[in-house]
Amino acid sequence: MALNLDAFVTDIVFDRGGAVFALGDGTAAWPDGARVAAHDGAILCAAAHPSGEGVVTGGDDGRLAWSRRDGAVELASRSGRWIDALAASPASGLIAFSAGREVGVLDIKDGAFERRFAHPASVAALAFDPKGRRLAAATYGGAALWYARIAEQMPVMLRWAGSQIAAAFSPDGRFLISSMQEGALHGWRLTDAMDLRMGGYPAKVKSLAFLAKGAALATSGARGVVVWPFSGAGGPMGKQAMELGFDEAAMVTRVAGDPAGSVIGAGLDDGRVWACDLDTQAITPLKAERGAPISALAMAGRNLAWGDEAGGVGVFAL
Repeated sequence: MALNLDAFVTDIVFDRGGAVFALGDGTAAWPDGARVAAHDGAILCAAAHPSGEGVVTGGDDGRLAWSRRDGAVELASRSGRWIDALAASPASGLIAFSAGREVGVLDIKDGAFERRFAHPASVAALAFDPKGRRLAAATYGGAALWYARIAEQMPVMLRWAGSQIAAAFSPDGRFLISSMQEGALHGWRLTDAMDLRMGGYPAKVKSLAFLAKGAALATSGARGVVVWPFSGAGGPMGKQAMELGFDEAAMVTRVAGDPAGSVIGAGLDDGRVWACDLDTQAITPLKAERGAPISALAMAGRNLAWGDEAGGVGVFAL
């Protein structure tokens, strides 16, 4: 299946019904043509609603919205600020979002619940741990760890110089990985805050995906997918990464994977999409025609959805 939605594809999520596309014109769209106006302006971030129904989005209109096929409802607003980072946890039913230096937390089962956490610098990315109890906020100088339900607290600060722009917990909750402004990854082993340094990228790493039950981390930011080994107590420390699908003519802009599986999806800056099984390392072209850079990629089970900067989208059954 391939369509053109005529707007930059900001993100893709899978809910119970399949792929949902979050677009730069402020709408949420489904592959069958259903479309809902969620924002007066661009969607900047998206996550699947913890219930499994629909998509939660943040926009440059300062609104946090929940879109389903029958319409969109506002969950929160921050007048005059952008909501540009978002995380949601099916395990705890919590939704976290950032507006500048402040992070808000909502509970889908309790409309009166709200937490607000302040940071000394803007928050660029959010991630929940596997149980949905702790929240990581990537910011300048490291990552702040919060207990998401506790109101009055001081965060645990995992420090590392520079701007952190992405964040991901390993599926077993042992590691937190961040991407940095200067084209490198940094991480921490959470039992003792041991630093993990992963460099050598020619570009910023904008996309991270754990797979193989947490034994591997796939990343963008190079001319192939860079895969770091995460088995063992030290994760990637002292180990070499491998690069899959190296192509001198293109850069990998997005990666996706099923955390329980071994298949990686890759989207390139020339519009191509391919998949690779870690076990065989064989590359399977999925979208061979070139076009606008791939701006979003998501995988659920054996389904891989892609979107590009010109509004092209597609879903593959692997």
